[in-house]
Amino acid sequence: MKTYRLALIPGDGIGSEVTDAAMMVTEAAASRFGFALATESFPWSCEYYLQTGVMMPEDGIETLRDFDAIFLGAVGWPATVPDSVSLHGLLLPIRKAFNQYANIRPHRLLKSVEGPLKADSFDILCIRENTEGEYSGAGGRVHRGNDNEVAVETAVFTRAGVERILRYGFEQAKARRKHLTSVTKSNAQKYSMVFWDEVTNELAAEYPDVTVSHMHIDAMAAKMVMAPHDLDVVVASNLFGDILTDLGAAIQGGLGFAASANINPDRSAPSMFEPVHGSAPDIASKNIANPIAAIWSGAQMLEHLGETEAAAAVLVAIEAVTAQGIGIRPGLNTTDQITAAVLAAMEA
Repeated sequence: MKTYRLALIPGDGIGSEVTDAAMMVTEAAASRFGFALATESFPWSCEYYLQTGVMMPEDGIETLRDFDAIFLGAVGWPATVPDSVSLHGLLLPIRKAFNQYANIRPHRLLKSVEGPLKADSFDILCIRENTEGEYSGAGGRVHRGNDNEVAVETAVFTRAGVERILRYGFEQAKARRKHLTSVTKSNAQKYSMVFWDEVTNELAAEYPDVTVSHMHIDAMAAKMVMAPHDLDVVVASNLFGDILTDLGAAIQGGLGFAASANINPDRSAPSMFEPVHGSAPDIASKNIANPIAAIWSGAQMLEHLGETEAAAAVLVAIEAVTAQGIGIRPGLNTTDQITAAVLAAMEA
């Protein structure tokens, strides 16, 4: 029997609650489809930071390297640890160290879920560049605390980085509805974003069967609200992708449905899977967090591991549950009730 080694980082707030839910469902899928999951949990979190002064130990990256995949619950507790510390101390180092340059976020309305728009259905796959761009961390501050203080943040775009994320997007579009939208702000950012547009056009010649659209980030935000059904695969830089995918989560009914995958496409290191709703301190330990985003992220993990039938079965189970009206609105059902419903649908 094939066994996959999974590193679990439940993290902060509702992270442990939704991680438990996701693992129960993925374990059920493994049992049904004849493979096994060997999990090991790590306590790295803001609480860990308060105890040790670091978000993860010095050898944390090497500890994770030999796992087949990483599942992250949530990171952040801004009341005690600044988000800039928790993000740069755990999530971003993992993404960069393991070359998880493709952040994949699916946006579609599940059955019976009512989004805020009039659109009955849409199916958007947002692909965000995940390791460079605006989140490269290049910059600094001088004359701190003085009237002449200066802060510089430099976005870094490499040809290799831009080309590989766009090529990943083209491949996804080729396998879907053959339409790719590249998002920039090249009318204002005349170096980095014009460069991104140029690389898009160069690659488009290699994919004659894929229709390519160029949109500026502001127009794209409006497009996702006014006509999401016109979109298929969307590719954007780190910052623009971050913004658009939160908008995508909103139009699909909220962050409780926002799954994501941080993919290393060449599989030279583990990929990481996480719901993107954050740690939600206001509802932590209340058993009301929606675990669907985490369960959906678990399905993405199974698909990446090659267990495509198991992944599909999890998604079918999720939609069977929402079709019954379970988990479709915040506070309607408990975390345990939603998880139990998905498990029952898996058995059925």
